[in-house]
Amino acid sequence: MNSKSIIVRAAIPTVVVGVIAVLVGYLKAGTPGLVGAAFGAVIVVVFFAAGQLALDKVIRTNPGIATSMALLLYLIKVAVLFVLILIFQDTKAFDTKVFAGTIVTCTIVWLVAETWAFATAKVLYVEPGSGPEIMPFDDGKPSNF
Repeated sequence: MNSKSIIVRAAIPTVVVGVIAVLVGYLKAGTPGLVGAAFGAVIVVVFFAAGQLALDKVIRTNPGIATSMALLLYLIKVAVLFVLILIFQDTKAFDTKVFAGTIVTCTIVWLVAETWAFATAKVLYVEPGSGPEIMPFDDGKPSNF
């Protein structure tokens, strides 16, 4: 499974939840809620998609550090999202509670969908055709099959 299919399989449910959050935000807080939810959903999709692309690059160049890099990227993404919530906590441009709620909800949806995408992926453990050529043994006797 490649990085693009994982991103698509995680982004679709996240975008759906983001659209629902935009509608709920608009109903709860009007236009500021709509803007806050839209901004939060876009940030989550962009951050997590960029993180997956960066991880894919690391896996292709140095697969030995893939797990460490995945944890580091996750921590960086969560820290940046937390910092954005702190930076925008007093803004009047959008509803900050809707913004924060959308970020948390979309992050959870992305992580669950990404985990599901990895868990259901059919990953080849051995590259087809990469092993030695194995020829069937022929002893000259007819087989019973």
